[in-house]
Amino acid sequence: MSASNVPVTKERLVILGSKGGPAIRPGGPSPTSSLIEIGGRRCVVDCGLGVTRGLVEAGVVLKDLDLIFITHMHSDHVLELGPLLHTAWTTGLATPVRVYGPADLIEYWDGFLGSMRYDIDLRIEDEGRPDLRELVEIHLLQEGDVPLEDDVLSISALRVDHPPVVDCFALRFEANGWSVVFSADTAYFPPLADFARGCDLLVHEAMLARGVDRIVEITGNGERLREHLLASHTMAPDAARIAEAAGARHLVLHHLIPADLPGFKEAEWHDATKDYSGKTTVSHDGLEIKRS
Repeated sequence: MSASNVPVTKERLVILGSKGGPAIRPGGPSPTSSLIEIGGRRCVVDCGLGVTRGLVEAGVVLKDLDLIFITHMHSDHVLELGPLLHTAWTTGLATPVRVYGPADLIEYWDGFLGSMRYDIDLRIEDEGRPDLRELVEIHLLQEGDVPLEDDVLSISALRVDHPPVVDCFALRFEANGWSVVFSADTAYFPPLADFARGCDLLVHEAMLARGVDRIVEITGNGERLREHLLASHTMAPDAARIAEAAGARHLVLHHLIPADLPGFKEAEWHDATKDYSGKTTVSHDGLEIKRS
């Protein structure tokens, strides 16, 4: 049963922020966040910078937030969680929101509440608002089924390989015969293919080798960054290998590296994933894929 006052009638995936990494550039895409409306629930997956605006532009009324999932604690996945919840609260949030994520999420949320204590207390007293601290429920993600108390929607989690982060979770959403899997940030990780077996949509992070070289050229700590990217993320051809092994019907390339550098065309992504036999879509901010 949805915690929202407004039932979700359509089922869709919306990519709210499509780039990998926390930096933003003029006119470029936002860091990682997605919306999935499935089984009567409204689920936000990751809360990178720009998620609040992205949700509004996707037609979501912020006071109707329902479920939020944070795959891991890198800033491009969690930076705007607090501001999203606070903004929803100032627009009328009055029903509990469940937030699922790694153990460090508790410290993040406590820190955000502490930093905004003056504003929260003042608005409760001056504007008669409910206490935001009592509206947000933090639940820890673990491998396996996610407890939801929902007869329609099922969600499961898989710990993936994203060193040096230990708690990083892929997520699988299933309801009414529709299944969507998010890889989260991960190196090439064959067990993910079993986790995503037969899914309708596989939303998988992806890098281009030429893009990594270009990023290293323009970044001060380039060689250290190269080591991190190669050890912790997935090249586009390997994302295609996972999709093919899983028998996924549709591969959505997400958390793109690079996403906002000149000289990289969509055709290059498609060429890098040509060994996948299903449909491939290169994500961009605002991309909407409706259940067919």
